[in-house]
Amino acid sequence: MACLHYGKNVIRRNTMHHPLLFAVQGVRYRKLEVILTTTIDKLGKAGETVEVAPGYFRNYLMPRLLAVPNIDKFVHLIHEQRRIYQPREVEEVKVVSKTEEINVNEYKAAANRLAKAKLSIRKFIIEGAGTEVRDPVTKEEILAEVARQLQIQLEPENVYLPTPLSTLGEHKVPLRLPKSIPKPAGEDWILNIKIRKR
Repeated sequence: MACLHYGKNVIRRNTMHHPLLFAVQGVRYRKLEVILTTTIDKLGKAGETVEVAPGYFRNYLMPRLLAVPNIDKFVHLIHEQRRIYQPREVEEVKVVSKTEEINVNEYKAAANRLAKAKLSIRKFIIEGAGTEVRDPVTKEEILAEVARQLQIQLEPENVYLPTPLSTLGEHKVPLRLPKSIPKPAGEDWILNIKIRKR
């Protein structure tokens, strides 16, 4: 009952192999399952279980507390945190709409503030061109400055500016406000703008 072995099998005939001898094959391609604690671009959202390389988890995700290993203890903690911090059903809040009279009064107050205020804008000038501004003041810039300096939100159609303001000095820009707001003493609504050298 002799068995003849040829080639490589002759060497392996009587030797026993330790299971760990070949266990490290493929370590480079092994993946580790982790639970993300925060959303990471190109990897996943918070609370998801993803597979990453062990080195990426050990050197980047774990020290920054961006992920935890996928074991029962951490799975339970993540679910508990999600249950605690998840927004509950929002109760319906009754919004009491303002009456027309209150809205008109607010519009009047804002319009009066606009009429009395002088908006100041600083711009760079072109060297050798006198009072010519390097980049003209547009309607969008005026709206942004009104919101920043006066805390009043205007719509683009409320400001009448056919051409951008391109010189230093004081300018009067007409406003087109709703007809429900009475005009001041027979005048039109005007926004005073002063463009100064930066």
